[in-house]
Amino acid sequence: MIHVLAIITTKPGMREEILGHFRANVPAVKAEKGCIEYGAATDADGMGSFQTKFGPDTFVVVEKWESTDALKAHSAAPHMAAYAAKTREHIASRVIHVLSPT
Repeated sequence: MIHVLAIITTKPGMREEILGHFRANVPAVKAEKGCIEYGAATDADGMGSFQTKFGPDTFVVVEKWESTDALKAHSAAPHMAAYAAKTREHIASRVIHVLSPT
């Protein structure tokens, strides 16, 4: 299994618009062969001082894939290219961590 944490920071005030496109794309991603988990998360409220927040313009995509081949196919999927085309101009940064469970 492969885990992915994608940290997406939008241009100021654009997070909800990008999340709308993201949510519209989720069913196509979850239908991909090898997709175990795929969803977005934002800072939880009320967690106190021990929490380090990402902030109002950032969300994290939490993914699990059966294999590296499944993840590679996902990154090349036409619906991912369409999502990127719709959101590219509103993304300030994107950091992707690909992890193996230990």
